[in-house]
Amino acid sequence: MDQLIQHLVNTLILGGTYALLGIGLTLIFGIMNVVNFTHGALYTVGAYVMYLAVAALGLNFFLALPVAILGGLLLGAAIELLLLRPFRGSDIDTTMLVMIGAGIVLQSGTLWIFGGVAKAIPSPFPEAPLQLGPVSVSWLRLFVLGAALALIVVTYALINRTKLGLAMRAAFQDADTAALMGVNVRLVYTATFALGSSLAAAAGALLGPVYVVFPQMGGLAELKAFAIVILGGLGNLKGAAIGGFILALAEELGAGYVSSGYRDAMGFLIIIAVLLYKPTGLFAKAERIG
Repeated sequence: MDQLIQHLVNTLILGGTYALLGIGLTLIFGIMNVVNFTHGALYTVGAYVMYLAVAALGLNFFLALPVAILGGLLLGAAIELLLLRPFRGSDIDTTMLVMIGAGIVLQSGTLWIFGGVAKAIPSPFPEAPLQLGPVSVSWLRLFVLGAALALIVVTYALINRTKLGLAMRAAFQDADTAALMGVNVRLVYTATFALGSSLAAAAGALLGPVYVVFPQMGGLAELKAFAIVILGGLGNLKGAAIGGFILALAEELGAGYVSSGYRDAMGFLIIIAVLLYKPTGLFAKAERIG
């Protein structure tokens, strides 16, 4: 029983960052109809910006996190303006090739700049974990959970409580009609891609100190992000958030009760089962709504 409680606590911590990945990816797809193959590379960039700010520049750990998020946001905006906007109206195959190429360039760039050796991000938290009865949780992981949940709440408030969010939801429903009603759809697309990219960078910046940072770390994260989106239903933000926690639960239980070698495989087995049972995802609706 104690082991199960420990796994459930680990699920909450890991699920928060998975939810960030899933929300960012499904937000971009739902509004822009773009399959973002740079999502994993942006996750890696967020981790490296966090490393650069803390380890190389000596910036305060807590200030480095918003810097990493801002870096992801600016890079995402640049990708949309320079690579996606010129191809707006092109077929989805062309856009996918552009995004795959951009992802390869970003990953190769991080390898060229930082080298292939894994790097650790210094943490200001004590190494001794917090002991709550039978459950042991590191202070760093608690911070990761709190920061991830805060970012999810802020993203939800932005989409549902602001004029920009209203414009995003209008474009989500029907971009052409939204444009006729005066919505600057181009600005909405740039803001959407920048927001989704910042969430990917935030996930990388949060998990970088927990593990280590290396150029290929975004590959598996990107696959998991796609799995979360499929699990929750394409374009469904709440589904992506819940899907992140479901994937984390599957990985934790698989690693704890089957084998740690099957941690990643367990999540994808669930995805296969979901696709066989409900190809549109567990939380898909009859029509796409924000």
